[in-house]
Amino acid sequence: MSAAWIDAARPVRSGEALDLDRLAPYLQQALDMPGAPVSALQFPGGHSNLTYLVRIGERELVLRRPPFGAQIKTAHDMDREYAFLSRLAPVYPRVPRPLLLGDEAVLGARFYVMERVRGVVLRSRLPPGLTIGPELARGLSVAAAETLAELHALDIHAAGLAPLGHPDGYVRRQVEGWTRRYAAAVTDEIPAMERVAAWLAEHLPDSGPPTLIHNDFKYDNLVLDPDDLTQVRGVLDWEMATIGDPLMDLGTALCYWVEASDPPELRAFAFGPTALPGSYTRREFAEHYARVTGRSLAQLPFYSAFGLYKTAVVAQQIYLRYVRGHSQDARFAMMIVGVRALADQAERVLAGA
Repeated sequence: MSAAWIDAARPVRSGEALDLDRLAPYLQQALDMPGAPVSALQFPGGHSNLTYLVRIGERELVLRRPPFGAQIKTAHDMDREYAFLSRLAPVYPRVPRPLLLGDEAVLGARFYVMERVRGVVLRSRLPPGLTIGPELARGLSVAAAETLAELHALDIHAAGLAPLGHPDGYVRRQVEGWTRRYAAAVTDEIPAMERVAAWLAEHLPDSGPPTLIHNDFKYDNLVLDPDDLTQVRGVLDWEMATIGDPLMDLGTALCYWVEASDPPELRAFAFGPTALPGSYTRREFAEHYARVTGRSLAQLPFYSAFGLYKTAVVAQQIYLRYVRGHSQDARFAMMIVGVRALADQAERVLAGA
């Protein structure tokens, strides 16, 4: 059954089709494959940049482009994402190899093309026929925690990644920047968002040495070996990667780590099977990471609350796109529920701090 679990693309969603009449000749020339047939499907996950499976001849590639109607260019910087992958691929085997950065004139927006990493991607609904028992759930938890620690151990200077970030004052800039983004995207009054932002601004921690940080680390951005799901083949979606405080990355990972005891509205937004029996709790995940890295968890409430707040802002931005009619994706209509649930969870974290 393992082959049947490999992540599959689906027909392209309405309003998000690629212009194959323009894309096909561009790829045929760029990849030296004249006359090769070109087709496109779309991967179902993701709420920001759009991801497509593009077949050219017998070759399978993945194309990434910004969402249609996106107004925040810094959040959909294809050049930067491509640069990260270009520097990471030679030193870290778990990222797809980028092939070309596309001309904006082809699709009306910058895009890039990379090799496909075939494997299993675990989302809120498991592939048909896949059952995860307690032992496998624990193994998946361990693999995720150790992959995050592995990313944070990469030598950013040897990889040439250091110039792609500005780690000095990173935490303060993040709190201030995401607070501004929320103010620019507000559609509904949610007092908890205002309270959490104020608490974060007043409790900035001191950061340790900077590392590479992924900034969107969760199960559905990991490609797993279909013959051994505890082996990570690839880490996807480097849209928000930078250089900064690694505990900010941990906080984001924890915000996605839903537990069985969480409120239903939070569990509804699970990004993977983290609540199954045998899975780590958020605390266990953080403690495993700390054992591997030697980093202190003394300021974990701040980092956890920030991860929840940032993700709530992303959900708010997505909801705004839906409200303005820039996307007809039905999933986006429920994003405002996610904003409220994440804000409430952040307040619960801070109440326990």
